[in-house]
Amino acid sequence: MKTLIYNVPAVNEWVSDKIYGVDKFPSDAPSIGMLENGKIVGGVVYTMYTGTGIMMNVAGGYKGWINREFLRVAFSYPFKQLGCTRVSGLVRDDNPVAQDFDERLGFKREGLIRKGDDDGMDLILYGMLREECKWIKDK
Repeated sequence: MKTLIYNVPAVNEWVSDKIYGVDKFPSDAPSIGMLENGKIVGGVVYTMYTGTGIMMNVAGGYKGWINREFLRVAFSYPFKQLGCTRVSGLVRDDNPVAQDFDERLGFKREGLIRKGDDDGMDLILYGMLREECKWIKDK
């Protein structure tokens, strides 16, 4: 059985460990985790809140971990609760699986950050506007 957990530092650490790089997300950054049989199988950590936008950092443990409930909650937080007009995400240029994942969620490729990751890999900037989000109702 899958359940959601909110603002648990273990989720922030788990997502940090799954995303390439040396930096760790702050333990007090807002987060949503997906548990299956008591173990974390996915999560999102929100960073860089500006008042109008926020960065979503998402990681999963296996293909198929995500469900519609998670997506509705994950996008409701920035768009409905915080009132953001956009959410953003960064994906490594050498990770086509993550690129496809973001695009299937409805993110649009907006730019390239050359040599933006710790090892010099390019990062693709993805963004989604509130009115483009198919995961929330009452836009």
